[in-house]
Amino acid sequence: MHFRSLIAFLSWSLLASSDAQEIKDGQFPVISNLRAGVAKIDITPPDAAATKIVGHVRQVTGVRDPLHAGVLILDDGETKAAIVTLDTIGAWEDMVRDARSRIETETGVPAANILVAASHNHSGPGYVENMRWAADLINKLGTAAKQAVSAMKPVSIGYGEDRISFGINRRKTYDGRAVVSLNPDGPNDPRVKVLRFDDGTSLTPMSVIMHAVCHPCFFTWGDKGSQPYPKGYPKMSADFPGEAQSFVEMCYAQKTSVMFLQGCAGDIRPNLPGYPYRCADEADIQWAGRDLGGAVARATAFSVTREQMRKRETFYQIRVASEVVELPGKEGPVNAELMALKIGPYLLLTMPGEPMVEFGFQLEKAIADRATPIIVGYANGNIGYIATAAAHKVGGYEPNRSILNPEAEKVIIKQLGSLADRVVGDVFESFSKHPKDMQKRESEEKARLNAAPAPKP
Repeated sequence: MHFRSLIAFLSWSLLASSDAQEIKDGQFPVISNLRAGVAKIDITPPDAAATKIVGHVRQVTGVRDPLHAGVLILDDGETKAAIVTLDTIGAWEDMVRDARSRIETETGVPAANILVAASHNHSGPGYVENMRWAADLINKLGTAAKQAVSAMKPVSIGYGEDRISFGINRRKTYDGRAVVSLNPDGPNDPRVKVLRFDDGTSLTPMSVIMHAVCHPCFFTWGDKGSQPYPKGYPKMSADFPGEAQSFVEMCYAQKTSVMFLQGCAGDIRPNLPGYPYRCADEADIQWAGRDLGGAVARATAFSVTREQMRKRETFYQIRVASEVVELPGKEGPVNAELMALKIGPYLLLTMPGEPMVEFGFQLEKAIADRATPIIVGYANGNIGYIATAAAHKVGGYEPNRSILNPEAEKVIIKQLGSLADRVVGDVFESFSKHPKDMQKRESEEKARLNAAPAPKP
């Protein structure tokens, strides 16, 4: 065990043996080996009118609300990792590679241990379409990473759940054929999962990560009935994830940094009826932002009550496993990076595209008794729609647009299960002290850390 790890463990053991578990006047002792630092930055392009909007491509004339990126650095005394969130439609491969390289340089966090996730915002810029903005984005991420690592403190993690009301399935099947239609009876996941990171100095968290499942496409193109915006909302926006983050930060007087992780939202969108749906207006985005923001604020506040505080872990081990797998595609194999990031009892499993909501249910069912699962889409790459094999049978927008074959589902589920085994640590091969098993694990981890691609010249 490294010297710093030993000191952290002894300090944790001493604190854990004490009875200092109660909150007193808004402060509480942090009994933890985990250190964390966070920073958020404004990544809004300086000239919105000259910016290429991707997702729902359209010309915009200004900015409704700013776009942000967040960087959370984590260190358990032995392993460092980072979570990066962006108000963009995708975590494109070029962007992920460049961001990882810059953050590794600034912080020492291995590139392979950096999770880069997009909210899937349909009202923001593209990376390759706006190269000057892209270069500025990477510089800003480097600055934020330096700020985060310079402000690291011991933290403990609270967890809570709540619900939202604005998401709805957008697929209906008629006579064996799927069409685009709002379907209140279709599969949906209205749960909101919340991690709060506390340094114990007050009841204001150092950082909050929210996880929800819905396309951020309130400001869609719309239809002829979508007055006054039949061609889409004419301004750049971070959509409902941005509105919700701002709402929660407002609740804590701008003294916390809130980040957003998107779930398996491939077939889940805002419930805005129309032909087939309409563009949102100001009332709609306030509804969604405050619905999600209120759910997050409730879960965040509840998770620091006395009874919930007693449930917190005191030792948070960071374990990371990732692999680039070859998925069967319609025009040949498709490479996709899958990742498992475990922070104490919390397990993040990621996919590089738009998984349909059923993927989240399948993965949670397989892992829920072994860890607290948080299934993340739109992370560490962008291969487009990831449809279930069942969806391929009836067709429709998502499977028809997907570059994958139906068989990809089994490969993804199996490989994420294997990565989960490696980080949860309850499979014999993952904790065996037999020299051959230890040598194999060390060799695999060395290869993984060295496999992160270098930035393009």
